[in-house]
Amino acid sequence: MELKKLELDFTVCKVFSINDIDLGSEYFFIGKTDEELSLVCPTKDVPQKTSERDDGWKGFRIQGVLDFSLIGILSKLTGILAENGIGVFAVSTFNTDYVFVKQENFARALDALKSSGYSVV
Repeated sequence: MELKKLELDFTVCKVFSINDIDLGSEYFFIGKTDEELSLVCPTKDVPQKTSERDDGWKGFRIQGVLDFSLIGILSKLTGILAENGIGVFAVSTFNTDYVFVKQENFARALDALKSSGYSVV
């Protein structure tokens, strides 16, 4: 399976309003519940007003479109990273999955995945 590195630095944050989010950004992932409005986006695109933020994330995506019948893809990836003591923040879209790790663990994460047979581009 092929993984694609995302070259940008990312931030995970909580925002006050969807109106504060730059919907023109190349990447953004929004999650809304009855308790919060969360945003994952390039650090350069973080809204000025956030209630909490955590900078220093790097990411990669699983290349291609994943069929919903496929089982365990994200579990296998995160399992490899967990075995190597690397925490993750994962986001799924209709097409595929994105995995974010702290910047200081990014190279080690990619090495662990390459050692387990993944191709990284």
